Amino acid sequence: MSSSAASLYLDPQIRDWVLFPITLVMILVGILRHYVTILLTSPPKKLSRAAIREQRALLRSQILRATSSNSPLPPSYYKSLSASLWHAFDSGTYLKDGPPKDSDAPTTPANPLTNPDQMEGMMDGMKKQLVMMVPQMVIMGFVAIKLPFPLTLGFKSMLQRGVETQDMDVRWVSSLSWYFLNFFGLNGVYRLILGNDNAADSSKDLANSSPFAAATQQQAGPQDYNKLFKAEKDNLELAEGLYSWAGKGVELRVLQKYGKVAR
Repeated sequence: MSSSAASLYLDPQIRDWVLFPITLVMILVGILRHYVTILLTSPPKKLSRAAIREQRALLRSQILRATSSNSPLPPSYYKSLSASLWHAFDSGTYLKDGPPKDSDAPTTPANPLTNPDQMEGMMDGMKKQLVMMVPQMVIMGFVAIKLPFPLTLGFKSMLQRGVETQDMDVRWVSSLSWYFLNFFGLNGVYRLILGNDNAADSSKDLANSSPFAAATQQQAGPQDYNKLFKAEKDNLELAEGLYSWAGKGVELRVLQKYGKVAR
């Protein structure tokens, strides 16, 4: 192994014509990928007025419950608002599709391949993955650099991608591995040039490593608000038992604070 490592020499021009160009190309590719991703990404669709009202009604109820133990609303207002929300949730008034016609009918989960919104999310994920894979197909694996410090064999698969040799010293780095090291190490440069929210950040690619990741996120997005409203009815009833008005006895507390009334 030592004889093989000693007999392997690199042309000094590889530094000028391989290492530095790959780093420069990676920066330019990241900038190009950022703008290409912006062009390929479909704009988000606007929610309908009924869908927004559906979400806001649930949020309004959650805020009402969260402040029930020290509510700023007087008892009459709180009970009126709680009762109004309870009856609306019970009748399905705030559902975007209207009150359910048959609540006992079983609902089957929708097929994501027949949902245009989820199909669009899958296509966006595939477009982003295609933009990321193009540079990998251009840069082939060949020896480009030798590290000046020793490493264990565990780094061999990471540093010598594209060079399938068992006897080569671990310190040798292939061009494809140098590409990946730049790919994950230039995030700070991308943030400096493109800002924090950029499409060239490789940490986002790890989260969305599969083209179906966007579709999976969208599958978790749509919720059955009919079930959520039914659960929220029970939560409102429990919150009424915890209700306490923040202004109860406020006159006496103010007088006690300024020493007008003995505590």
